[in-house]
Amino acid sequence: MAVKISRVVVLGTLAFIALVPPPVAAQEMAPAACVMPVAPTDELASWADPVPLAAENSEGRTGRARLAIGQAAHLTLLKTPEVRYPLRPEKPGESGSFGGLVRLDVRKAGTYRVALGSAAWIDLVRGRQAVTSIVHGHGPDCTGIRKIVDFPLTPGRYTLQIAATDEPQMTVLVVRLP
Repeated sequence: MAVKISRVVVLGTLAFIALVPPPVAAQEMAPAACVMPVAPTDELASWADPVPLAAENSEGRTGRARLAIGQAAHLTLLKTPEVRYPLRPEKPGESGSFGGLVRLDVRKAGTYRVALGSAAWIDLVRGRQAVTSIVHGHGPDCTGIRKIVDFPLTPGRYTLQIAATDEPQMTVLVVRLP
């Protein structure tokens, strides 16, 4: 009988332990929810002050949709079926998604970072070839920067293709890294 009681006590203790929340120290290690937005610093500082810009539906029209290096833009996108991408995006999105094209004029060789405020697929195209990205990541916590992609660029004209996003507008920033 003593064995049966011990087994019940042990099982009851294990059940209690499973229901007790973890210690405060372990809870503090989890990422905190953003109470207030945080303005990015350094090369991403213009994120906090975007200018309005409308994406275009074809590469030939991107002269009107120039994204200045170092200046964030609040970009208005188009329905995916309206966009004629120079290169088919790897993830073009559904007919109800949004996308668009903007032009970048790069004057100095270096690594350029593209920051996005929403989930989207991006390609950077020069001529008829996509530039291979070298880094993918997330933006600094609580800044509103959801995605960061770095590209090695040389001087010239590029088309930034944005595809497969559920949002009709997003903030976009391209900066040259130091």
